Amino acid sequence: MTKAEEITSPPETTALLDITGDICPMTFVKTKLFLERLDPGAVLEVRLKGSEPLGNVPRSVVDHGHEVVSLAPENPAEDAPEHPHRLIIRKAG
Repeated sequence: MTKAEEITSPPETTALLDITGDICPMTFVKTKLFLERLDPGAVLEVRLKGSEPLGNVPRSVVDHGHEVVSLAPENPAEDAPEHPHRLIIRKAG
């Protein structure tokens, strides 16, 4: 694997959390509680949708010291808030 491939390849996720059926503020509450159960450095994939979760969850994750690795629509052709997105988070530690 080249250095460029290492940079662009997504990290292997430790766990998956689907909050597509939840609304704020429960979206971040569930994400925070899930992150607390993971080891430092673990990578969590969160499925979410909706304008508020797409704005609030990544911002709150960073505010709590974790790293947002990426945030992208599951299907690039459906890049609208009402469609599922994938948020990749690396737990601080």
